[in-house]
Amino acid sequence: MERVTLKNGVKMPQIGFGVLQLKDVELCESCVGTALQSGYRMVDTASAYFNEAAVGNAVKQSGIPREEVFLISKLWIQDSSFEKTKQALEHTLGELGTDYLDLYLIHHPFGDYYDAWRAMETLYEEGKVRAIGVSNFDEARLTDLCLNSRIAPMVDQIELHPFHQQEHMLRVMMEYQVTAQAWAPFCEGQKMIFEHKEFEKIAKKYHKTAAQVILRWNIERGVSVLPGSSDAAHIHENMDIWDFELSNGDKRIIEQLDLGYSEIIDHNSACTARWLNEWKIHET
Repeated sequence: MERVTLKNGVKMPQIGFGVLQLKDVELCESCVGTALQSGYRMVDTASAYFNEAAVGNAVKQSGIPREEVFLISKLWIQDSSFEKTKQALEHTLGELGTDYLDLYLIHHPFGDYYDAWRAMETLYEEGKVRAIGVSNFDEARLTDLCLNSRIAPMVDQIELHPFHQQEHMLRVMMEYQVTAQAWAPFCEGQKMIFEHKEFEKIAKKYHKTAAQVILRWNIERGVSVLPGSSDAAHIHENMDIWDFELSNGDKRIIEQLDLGYSEIIDHNSACTARWLNEWKIHET
């Protein structure tokens, strides 16, 4: 397992297990357990996924010391105020069965996220979270937050895969020492990504799978990746990416696949802003 060092010195595993699609509690608990047995030491969840308790149970049942598992969760838009952010973290900690988070993120750049960020700064200073960051913030919103906060974000978790590479965004993040973390590193399985001829061709050269090549490509860009799966074989497979490196020629081939936009979600759309603001995860 390789790790990246955040700007505050905290070391974060470069690969983690994502649980967005694991809505069934028992399935989530089982899959996280499999991931931990396979060597994963980072799990990414969120209050809006409704599976934090399952993640916490899996970590506890694994027998792995808490300090060896890097836990990430996210604050939902509905809770983006100073007091609500602190309350939301307490709820998350209770669900996960822990007294601290390794990384707490603002889930989307909507609502009163500046007030929420001031609460996150306080929670960080109190030791309730080891690192704080954001998710889905574009370069303008991220830059603005970095320039107008006491403690700048340490991570931005965004959509990063071969069809949406966001090279300029990565350069902006590097300028502000914000670590990039990829959700949907497989483009949520769209565009026949696992059967794509270029990935299959490259994978054959290294005796790997297309999925392993795709993850390795992001890893070599310095990006932390969060693949998810409910298939035990795929969970194991996604972890087996540390014994090869892509050639510059193979990287250039993958660079040509960039569409330059997302086909999953557009955070600059009024429709997206309305939809996410209307989504309530608990009674007010």
